[in-house]
Amino acid sequence: MSDPFEATDPRPILTARGVAKTYRTGTHEVPALRGADLDVHAGELLMIMGPSGNGKTTLLNCLSGLDDVDAGTVRVDGRELFAMSDRERTRHRAERMGFVFQAFNLIPVLSAEENVELPLLVTGVAARTARERAREMLARVGLDDRGGHRPGELSGGEQQRVTVARALVAEPAIVWADEPTGALDSRTAGGIVELLHEVHQAGQTLVVVTHDEGLGRSGQRLVHVRDGRVTPSDVPLAGAR
Repeated sequence: MSDPFEATDPRPILTARGVAKTYRTGTHEVPALRGADLDVHAGELLMIMGPSGNGKTTLLNCLSGLDDVDAGTVRVDGRELFAMSDRERTRHRAERMGFVFQAFNLIPVLSAEENVELPLLVTGVAARTARERAREMLARVGLDDRGGHRPGELSGGEQQRVTVARALVAEPAIVWADEPTGALDSRTAGGIVELLHEVHQAGQTLVVVTHDEGLGRSGQRLVHVRDGRVTPSDVPLAGAR
């Protein structure tokens, strides 16, 4: 097996500087990010931890372009994310990013195959090619015999594997995972952790938000989000050297 560290590009694939985000409800303001800085390198397994309500998910959403920012810059593949139009940003996200959510976010009326092929269809891949690639990706995550089943017919672990397959099918530059094991029991969660590490060892760049100490310390690098700012961890990691 190749060493994932050898695949890590020293140049950042993503650079964020001074990212600020405040949520407003009427006259009430809640600062979520207060000038966050972060680099993500190609081939890296980056873990993000921190107390609830300190901005972890907001950071993921802002760095991926799911949310707008109030200040700061985010450059992905050398392009300024928030200089793009909404349409350009949506397309860039569809082509260059994959997402794994705690709540799975699968479309219940579609089969596993149809859920996985959707990102390809959105970007204009031919239907036959999209279906073939979806089947290949489901086989990669161990679900080659479950492609015709709808999400409600799958276990929680199987649904999360479908979300991983969907996140990977378009060969994205970065996969963002927000609490990918949070809705799973410990045994099923362990299988998802193993899958994430297998995907990373194959060269995929992963940024994972987690409350799980074990998962958080199993990456190459760990950062903490506290009071809306990003700070590096001083804890030695299992995957670091």
